[in-house]
Amino acid sequence: MARVTIEDCLKKVPNPFELSILGAKRAHQLLKGATPLVKSDNREVILALREIAAGKVRKASKEPKLPTQSRPHLSKTASEAEGT
Repeated sequence: MARVTIEDCLKKVPNPFELSILGAKRAHQLLKGATPLVKSDNREVILALREIAAGKVRKASKEPKLPTQSRPHLSKTASEAEGT
């Protein structure tokens, strides 16, 4: 890949906000010493974008949803909670 462009990355991560977060997180990992997933002589930020464009890095799956009734005691009014 001669040049990495934002358009290349947006093919893998369609939301530009998610792309910026993912790129920043990956660049931070690379700065801390993570092993690069593609060969490149570029700085960590460009390397992170190259990895995203190559499909080697993607966002983590969504966090599990909380149960809808995780705190049923909160739905009671103050008088019901006191037992009167």
